[in-house]
Amino acid sequence: MSGLVLKLGPRERVLINGAVLENGGRRSRVSIVTSNANVLRLRDAIHPEQANTPVRRACYATQLVLSGDLKPEDAHLQLLRRIEELSQVFTDPDSRATLARASGALLQGNHYQSLKSLRALLPREDRLLAHRVG
Repeated sequence: MSGLVLKLGPRERVLINGAVLENGGRRSRVSIVTSNANVLRLRDAIHPEQANTPVRRACYATQLVLSGDLKPEDAHLQLLRRIEELSQVFTDPDSRATLARASGALLQGNHYQSLKSLRALLPREDRLLAHRVG
């Protein structure tokens, strides 16, 4: 995760390697130069009760690794299975490419990039579920 730049709003919180940091009263930029740092923007965090769809469950499991609540080696196989299950539903080329990025990042141990890729599927999942219900 070398070279990650976070742009934080006033009082915005971020979790870095298990520690919650809160920005001051002004917008700021923070550069994370430590490779493999676990970073989770708390405004983007999915809470347990929100992990109620396949993509949200995959995102939640990935963020548990980033928060330090789940060991990467314990989550690895579970996350690969979830991504494989999602590939059975998201069959369009763009979604497949997004899932391939998520899987590739996971295989490289880059859970932040994997989560970022998975989160890109949330609007598509919402549209699919709305279409299914309506």
